[in-house]
Amino acid sequence: MTSNRRTFAIISHPDAGKTTLTEKLLLQGGAIHLAGQVKARGAARRARSDWMKIEQQRGISVTSSVMTFERDGITFNLLDTPGHEDFSEDTYRTLTAVDSAIMVIDAAKGIEPQTRKLFEVCRLRSVPIITFVNKVDREGRSPFDTLDEVADALALDVCPMAWPVGLGGEFQGVLDFATGEIARPEGDSREFLGKRDKEPLPANIADEVELAQGGYPSFDLEAYRNGDLTPVYFGSALKNFGVAELINAIATFAPPPRPQPSSAGTIDPSNKEVTGFIFKVQANMDPMHRDRIAFMRLVSGTFKRGMKLTPSGSGKPVAIHSPILFFAQDREIADTAEPGDIIGIPNHGTLRVGDTLSETNKVRFTGLPNFAPEILRRVALKDPTKTKQLRKALDDLSEEGVIQVFYPEIGSAWIVGVVGQLQLEVLISRLEAEYKVEAGLEAAPFDTARWVKGLDAALKNFADFNMSNLAKDRDGDPVFLARSAWDVSYQQEKNPDLVFSATKER
Repeated sequence: MTSNRRTFAIISHPDAGKTTLTEKLLLQGGAIHLAGQVKARGAARRARSDWMKIEQQRGISVTSSVMTFERDGITFNLLDTPGHEDFSEDTYRTLTAVDSAIMVIDAAKGIEPQTRKLFEVCRLRSVPIITFVNKVDREGRSPFDTLDEVADALALDVCPMAWPVGLGGEFQGVLDFATGEIARPEGDSREFLGKRDKEPLPANIADEVELAQGGYPSFDLEAYRNGDLTPVYFGSALKNFGVAELINAIATFAPPPRPQPSSAGTIDPSNKEVTGFIFKVQANMDPMHRDRIAFMRLVSGTFKRGMKLTPSGSGKPVAIHSPILFFAQDREIADTAEPGDIIGIPNHGTLRVGDTLSETNKVRFTGLPNFAPEILRRVALKDPTKTKQLRKALDDLSEEGVIQVFYPEIGSAWIVGVVGQLQLEVLISRLEAEYKVEAGLEAAPFDTARWVKGLDAALKNFADFNMSNLAKDRDGDPVFLARSAWDVSYQQEKNPDLVFSATKER
């Protein structure tokens, strides 16, 4: 039985148009009835997926939300990934939960650093990619330059599936190679309102199309699904060009739910046992209720509401009474879920990122890491009576993966670690908005952190000499806070029996 689920993410550099594309896919899929053009100051547009306060202020996606929509009998689960470079950790973990991705490239700018970084994450997991070259209705580079850049920079075969009829001021529509029809701009806003025709192409465009169809490999489903070839669509998310074609491409070519790696070998979606893993935890999604939702990617089996599943973290079975399916900001209770679906499980801190949930508690999914933080700061409370609230908030937020928190063995100032600067702003903003805790951040004398593993005797010996540089993370595991990279290599040399690790499996 082939699955009708398609679970995918959109990856791009900030400003390439990911939020607009997300919105238009939801609109075409019938999940929202009016694209999120809420007119705010300066007509600032916000997609429904960007719901957190700091996101609305800065117009970036900070949390990876999930949006589900159905079209022509296929259920699409779209995972929104933070495009901002500072959120690589959360984004990385979201990409472990998808089966394919759409890579959005700005027609004028080509491949930008963040796109490349996210692409590398997809490559690690052989996630197949469909490329969407956005904003072809504006002045941009030649489509050939963009195709060649994708082929060279990402070492992928490229297969154009559409072609812009002119760019920028000369833009006259987009030709779909499969049907031979040209989608035409209409009205003052020059957007696509449904008009297609098969009029002859201008001579220069006809030459381009002949070159494009002859000069690049033809589409090969197997090569695409192995992550070796990317079909390339051209369009404009803002003006609706290419959006329907993308939905069709995901429906037709993108793989159904894929088997997932586990400690006991890969787990196939057709496996009868219900299994899944938590790739994200989000606290306070609803400001009226201090809720906490764990996002689970269902890997195998048919989940039914009220089922008991055992999280690998605690080993105690949990009955899941009110699992949630997400429709942008709307939620509904899920009675059943199939492999590939993402369900939200409300809980009070029992479920954590990296947990495997299963009926027998024998499976452990692998590959959800924590990364060593690149920025460390001390947290300074403005009101010392709020120590307890601060500890709760830091534990919550580290569980979500927004920050990592370290409790030093000596000294009372707790230390937070992040991969990027923007996470610190999110931390301060959320402490105040959600936990009513006012805090500042001060420089910490440390540059990076490493998890330390080894035999008890070697660890004790190391601790005796380095107590002032030792801390425990949220799980109580020992962490060495290093003043510099030199410090790390020096300690590694001095303590050959210990492992100093820059990542930790969650």
